[in-house]
Amino acid sequence: MTSKRIHPSAIISPDAEIASDAEIGAFAIVGENCTIGSGCIVSPRATLERNVALGENVKVGVGTILGGPPQDLKYAGEETTVEIGEGTVIREYTTINRGTAHSFKTTVGRNCLLMSYVHLAHDCHIGDNVILSNVVQLAGHVIVEDRAIISGLSAVHQFVRIGRHSFIGGCSRVSKDIPPFLKAVGNPVKLYGLNTIGLQRSGMDDATILELKRAYRLLFRSDHNVTQAIVQAQNELEPLSEVKELIRFVEASERGVVI
Repeated sequence: MTSKRIHPSAIISPDAEIASDAEIGAFAIVGENCTIGSGCIVSPRATLERNVALGENVKVGVGTILGGPPQDLKYAGEETTVEIGEGTVIREYTTINRGTAHSFKTTVGRNCLLMSYVHLAHDCHIGDNVILSNVVQLAGHVIVEDRAIISGLSAVHQFVRIGRHSFIGGCSRVSKDIPPFLKAVGNPVKLYGLNTIGLQRSGMDDATILELKRAYRLLFRSDHNVTQAIVQAQNELEPLSEVKELIRFVEASERGVVI
């Protein structure tokens, strides 16, 4: 650590581990048992309450609070953590709470973007390359898989799972699982086909996208019930890994999937 990189008004716990090239702004607070990796920037008035681990090159915005206690009446003071993956950017006034005894941690993956006023409740687990737009609010135990995008002012019910490469439009109320590769929006939220543009941008080939479109029509827009649709999809569609993933997601959903 050097005095030039840590503002003299910052409050740092004696047991915090801070990389020599990390920057900590004015009036920031770094609490006990926190680890700040190389290249990290903790902006002015940001707070790492306790048990927070930042991977390399994480940026924490002004006024953000990481590692606050869970907002869960069942929480009994267990030692739980917040873990942020390398390259992730967390913008202003975001709050990320520690986990509970359910999983003992709240995690955000690598190279994510969490925009201003995002809230992640206890035991949320966010994959890599996820984008959460302004004022996205996730209740406890939500899982967001890799490369999913949730647009601004959306709220997600506890225990919901959001599949990879999915896209949720703004001001949505998400109370059931969102399958991978699909678009959803609304209050209540509804599916609106394949996230074609997102999949093309990720480099997915046209043949796979076409087969996923067929899977979408069979699973969500046919006259079959879920069991019948899954059987037909398994019999008629190419056995691509992405198609299998979509089918497995629907089969494994505990809350039920949005339709």
